[in-house]
Amino acid sequence: MERMAGSDDDTETVAQARAGDADAFRRLVERHSRNVFRLAYRMTRNEHDAEDVVQEAFLRAYRNLDRFEERAHFGSWVYRIAANCAYDSLRARERRQESAAPVTIDETGDGPVAEPPSDEPAPDRLVFGGEVRRRVALAMRRMSALEKSAFTLRHFEGMSIEEIGRALDLDASAAKQSVFRAVRKLRNALGRDAGLRPTT
Repeated sequence: MERMAGSDDDTETVAQARAGDADAFRRLVERHSRNVFRLAYRMTRNEHDAEDVVQEAFLRAYRNLDRFEERAHFGSWVYRIAANCAYDSLRARERRQESAAPVTIDETGDGPVAEPPSDEPAPDRLVFGGEVRRRVALAMRRMSALEKSAFTLRHFEGMSIEEIGRALDLDASAAKQSVFRAVRKLRNALGRDAGLRPTT
């Protein structure tokens, strides 16, 4: 999993924030918001939703500072909170789509494919191109919110099955099955030479 920069410097800042220092918490936000946004965007594929996830993640972190274990890394902790917020966002989107009129998925690939608004390309931009990217985008649209979340955390964020379970409030077996189902859908879209493993 991609670790937050400045984790070693967070202990004192977190202590100050827990003591009520608003400036200290603002420093934590500034230190970690870029990576939290990157995670949120990779999961939601929507800049507006990603911004909402960042705000919600730090709000939850602030409200739960008293539950933060001092021996843990604040960056990893807020990362898991953000993953859970992004998953909630995807589930809400899924419910809205289910209640709306049926939408035809663009099978031709002529429709726009979301690109991360970053000057640092995400792994999927580096690896996938052209026809492959079209198939990946289509496969991910067909994934459930849980499958998409688990897949992104496993294959783009490098989280272990245990970390995914903690981030999404799942037991290890459910997290593993979610990754497996997502990879199966993607392999079906790409062909067996996709080079993806359900779990390791």
